[in-house]
Order: sequence, then structure tokens, then C-alpha cells
Amino acid sequence: MSESNAAVGPDQPPLVVKIGGARAVDPAGVIEDVAHIVAAGREAVVVHGGSTAVDDTLEAMGKEPEYVTTPSGVSGRFTDDETLEVFEMVLPGKLNTELVTELRAAGVNAVGLSGVDGGLVTGPRKSAVRIVEDGKKKIRRGDHAGTPESVNADLLQSLLADGYVPTVSPPMLADDGTAANADADRVAALLAAELGAELVLLTDVEGVYEDPDDPATLIDEASTPAAFAAVEDAAEGFMSRKVHAAKEALTGGAESVVVSDATLRKPLLAALEGHGTWISKEAVADDDAATTANGGGSA
Repeated sequence: MSESNAAVGPDQPPLVVKIGGARAVDPAGVIEDVAHIVAAGREAVVVHGGSTAVDDTLEAMGKEPEYVTTPSGVSGRFTDDETLEVFEMVLPGKLNTELVTELRAAGVNAVGLSGVDGGLVTGPRKSAVRIVEDGKKKIRRGDHAGTPESVNADLLQSLLADGYVPTVSPPMLADDGTAANADADRVAALLAAELGAELVLLTDVEGVYEDPDDPATLIDEASTPAAFAAVEDAAEGFMSRKVHAAKEALTGGAESVVVSDATLRKPLLAALEGHGTWISKEAVADDDAATTANGGGSA
């Protein structure tokens, strides 16, 4: 693949790339691409998850990871006290340090942050969560999870202006002053919205499939509300979280979102040059109009 100038250069909008935490995802290719893009003068933010590493650590401790499904069909982790401790140890402790080390070795001026640092990512804690279990709706309490809603824009912009590449992981800082688990896709979406950035969500599949069991049914793009509705209908399980994050990013001010394959040789450049499922601002235009009509949004 040629390294097209379409993906790089200081005249491009900022780039937020989220690296998935699935076992099949090796960040080496992403790191090489980030180094190439940043060297050409484009601002970039890296966000990472670590669900697999958290699960592995929990299992090594003899604790079964717990995932729940909301009534709307979105799957997510249930974070009790012990799981939060592991989360804090693995993501900002081990994985973030390793990723920042590798980025710096590639010539990227990376600085590691969790959402707690400097109040970078804040929002309400959801101590109780509605779930579906055995076909019945229930309320589970004791969850240490939060909804990312606000960004310390001054901190983020200062780091970028000084030539750093913020490398961000959950947890976030909850409104009760505690650390809380936060979905890394939604953290990336919030940062992309704040920066008016292009958002690339890299995972272990090519993108969103019409039939999740058939890679030949990849949806290339969604540029209308009807096309985006088809993407929402097709997304299942963890992919539904990514599509939800894409919607939040675009309604918040991001330029575009692409869900693409992190296992390619040059995964980030491939995504920027058309690989994966592209979602444009126009695809959520009706949601923007509805928000404005209802008096939503912020100044």
C-alpha cells in the first residue's frame, strides 16, 4: 500500500485512533502508522482498551469476568470492587506504560494518561445498571462504571500544542470523585468530538457486517440516516458499542468515523484510505436536527 498524503499532513483535522484490546490485535502496525502520520505534522491522540488483559488477570486470580447485556442489547462489563482494582492495575498501569514505551521507541512523543489524570475525562457514575438476565429485566447494583461526558479541553489542547501525542486509557473520573470504568470506544468518541477529529476505531474484524457471521457482507459506508440505521441494525454484541460510540462522536462534532481492521499490516493508513466501514456526519444529520429542535446541546 502506498502511504498516501490523504492521511497525513498538518492541514488534516486531528486524528483519534482507538486500539482495541482483543487478543488478535497487535499494536505494532498501528504504532508504525502513528509515527508516520505524526512525523508529517498531523495531530493525533491514541486511545486504548484492554478487555482481554483484564479478563486474563481476573481469571488468573480465580475470578470469572462478568459481562451483562442491557435491555437495548448493548453488551458491557460489570465492574465490581475487585474488577475495578484489576482494571486500574492493568490499563493505566501495565498496558498504557507498555504502549507509551513502544510509541516513544518509534519516535512518537507520547505521554500516557488515564481519564482520571488532570480530570481528562469525567462524567456520572452508574452505580446501578439495568440488565437482561434469563430473559428478564433486572437492576444490578454495585457497578463501578461511568458515562464519559466531559473533557478537560485545556489539558488536551495544551499537550497537542506542545507536540505530544496523548495516549489515553480508562478509567475516567466519576462525578463522585472516584475512578470508574469507562468504555474506551466512548472515551475515544468523546475526545474526537471535542477536537473535531477523524475517529478510527480499530478492532479484530474488517468493520460492520450485514451478517456478523459472513465477512463478505462488509458494509463499506454509511452516508445517509437510512444507511446508518442499517449499520445500527446489523451491529451485534461488542460491535453495537462501537456503532453507538460512532454516533456519539459524530453528533458531538467529529468529522467522520471508520471502524476497521487492526490486524492489517498498515492498519491505520488502510483505514484512512478507505478500508473498513466509513460513517459520515451526514449519516446522523437527523439526530443533530432533533437535538437542536429539542433545545439540546451545549454552547
